[in-house]
Amino acid sequence: MIFLDSRFLDVRAYLIAYLITSFFGLCIGSFLNVCIYRIPKGESLVKRSSHCMTCGTKIRFYDLVPVFSWLFLKGKCRGCGEKISGRYPLVESLNCVLYLLVLTFVDVFTYPVHGLITAISFSLLIVIGFIDYDTMEIYGSHLVMLAVLAVLSAIFTDVLTIPERLIGAVCISVPFFIIGEVSTIYTKKKYGERIRGIELGDTLLMLCAGLLIGTKCIVASAFIGIFTAAVVGVIGKIRGKESKISFGPYLAIGIVFGTLWGNQIIDWYMSLFTYPQV
Repeated sequence: MIFLDSRFLDVRAYLIAYLITSFFGLCIGSFLNVCIYRIPKGESLVKRSSHCMTCGTKIRFYDLVPVFSWLFLKGKCRGCGEKISGRYPLVESLNCVLYLLVLTFVDVFTYPVHGLITAISFSLLIVIGFIDYDTMEIYGSHLVMLAVLAVLSAIFTDVLTIPERLIGAVCISVPFFIIGEVSTIYTKKKYGERIRGIELGDTLLMLCAGLLIGTKCIVASAFIGIFTAAVVGVIGKIRGKESKISFGPYLAIGIVFGTLWGNQIIDWYMSLFTYPQV
């Protein structure tokens, strides 16, 4: 549902809403970069100022404007001239786009708390996805944060019933857990070590996400995540890369799509099996 309706807002209101959302999306995206880089290293998120990873020079405030500073400096450090990864503007832009999608497709006027929780969960999924891509690890603290968002959503919104949330929590995570356990038996026999086909972190991610977005949305999320991971895995294998990939980033992509359009996707899919009455 697109909430920005011309019956309530004129063109200026549209522009102001999108500009404000873009501003916060980019700024918070900049903080997400700090989280993605520092959390795996065990560094404080607040004690040390932003600095060049090569020369250690403190980055001035006018070089911290999300995306635009990177473009102005042509992706290089002002101090040493070393290349700055394009991931930084990518994360900032991605968070901005996701916030704009929340603004467009979530009825934040009717459900402001739901819109806020959805935006925060998307930012958290960015951190989870990128850290898992780098380290192949999903942090328990991030899963706890996602679970807390689910509890807050259950308390302060009525977008889902409690049964929908509970079924959503188990309908994908339980099969994932079973697959993970069964796969360890197979790998133990074949390779002599227990290797989970689906890691416990991925399973818990789907549990927490299912509690947040409910049954239909988490089912759609799982299918999208699995399909995306399979496509990337096949492409990687064709190009001669390692077949083992982090599953978390693709599940995070699936959860975003599932949150926004999961109900419509499942309803459309079920309609394929519904025959018109004569």
